[in-house]
Amino acid sequence: MRVSDHLQELRIRLIVVMVWFILSLLCALPLVKPIYRYIVRDAEVKLAILGPADIVWVYFMIAGVIAVAAALPVAGLQLWLYVKPALEAKERRAALTYIPALALLFIAGIAFGYVIVFPMVLSFLKEIAAEDFLAMYTADKYFSFLLNLTVPLGILFEMPVVIMFLTRIGIVNPKRLAKTRKLSYFLLVVASVLITPPDLISDVLVIVPLILLYEISVTLSGFVYRKKLRMEAEAEAA
Repeated sequence: MRVSDHLQELRIRLIVVMVWFILSLLCALPLVKPIYRYIVRDAEVKLAILGPADIVWVYFMIAGVIAVAAALPVAGLQLWLYVKPALEAKERRAALTYIPALALLFIAGIAFGYVIVFPMVLSFLKEIAAEDFLAMYTADKYFSFLLNLTVPLGILFEMPVVIMFLTRIGIVNPKRLAKTRKLSYFLLVVASVLITPPDLISDVLVIVPLILLYEISVTLSGFVYRKKLRMEAEAEAA
């Protein structure tokens, strides 16, 4: 295929993902109100709104996260279809099995951020403000803060399946990942420090799971890489 043909196919794949995202967003809207009530059930104060459109924006933010989770498998499928011609038959089947894990890992990251990181960060900020300020939260700011903490973790939790897929198609391998371990650790530490309050306990509670996730990703990459080499050796022998 020519470069223009590749770009045209990529454009079609992106359109499919966007259409699915919009449909998922519309389907998620009826679920937003019960989810909103569940999230704010433990809030010490009732959230305020500064304008009629604020609550609509909050509902769309919640629906957007649901739509992203629903669209991730479709995005993975479209990526698989895009690179499918470059893969062997066994590689195609193996790579296809990674797709369901995209949504599951994203949801796991969101859950980790909501259950562990968000309460810890919110409590820390409340303690800082308690002596000198009267805390009043708007729904818009509250949910923007919540999503800014949890969505990056949802994306970072995709690391194992992304690395496995890139290993399968030959872009990365365990040796290369091992060589970049220090840089990867540094980037994960920076990301953790940026989304947590400036205290050691909070940083460690986020840094440790992310580093473990990276090491799991390297181990899984090793399994995939060895299997890939074995399949190539069998193909050559045949």
